[in-house]
Amino acid sequence: MGIARLLAKGWVVFCLFAAAHAVRFAVESGTAVPAAAATIGVCSLLFVAMGLLFVAGYAAASDHGNAFFRRLKPRNFIPSFYGVVFIGFVVLSFIDQAAFAPNNMQNGPVDALRAAMHFAVPGQRALESALSCGLDGGRIFASAFTWLLAIVYLAAAASRVRLTAGLIRIERAKRAQALSPAAVAAILGVAAVVGFQLLYMGTAFAFLPCSAYTEVSGALLIGLAPLMLAYVIVAAAANLLAVGSE
Repeated sequence: MGIARLLAKGWVVFCLFAAAHAVRFAVESGTAVPAAAATIGVCSLLFVAMGLLFVAGYAAASDHGNAFFRRLKPRNFIPSFYGVVFIGFVVLSFIDQAAFAPNNMQNGPVDALRAAMHFAVPGQRALESALSCGLDGGRIFASAFTWLLAIVYLAAAASRVRLTAGLIRIERAKRAQALSPAAVAAILGVAAVVGFQLLYMGTAFAFLPCSAYTEVSGALLIGLAPLMLAYVIVAAAANLLAVGSE
């Protein structure tokens, strides 16, 4: 749950999710699948590599140079159980956005989920207001479904947050970190609070034009941002608990 590891994971997920939607939009506009996948795939790999280069540079500089690379093992790239759950939820969110939501905007279960998220999440109501310009296409249900996944992930991961905090303490005891535990907790806490205000409370939707929701940025905001917020909240809580001795 270090800053470098969190940034690396978030950047890879962000780039892959954006690339998948970019391919989808290109295919829907008439571009052949191989051509769209090849062009967007190359650009996505370059963006992933660029981000990981900066993150690895920060991690190496903060971890006494080559010691960081000597400690890298294949198991370091295997996600934890909740990491696999998070990835699965991201995939489900994309499938819902791309295939299910546009074709199932009106039915009993969909209406029930939309009503529940409309009641529980102020940001859902803000999105519905922003899309009152006549643009829906399944976006409201896709947002409600993503918020449901984010709430489920947050509740499940929060039940083991003390265990995660203990693992963070053990990791910090083995090697020095560039930032103090309090500084890491503060940075993640600020990010969680800002994300909560922008997404859960819906402040971000007031600043976006209606046309933004027809692009990759809108797909990211609807289908990925709530899950990323839940992940950051769990990371912030774990690091805050890890500041204490036990």
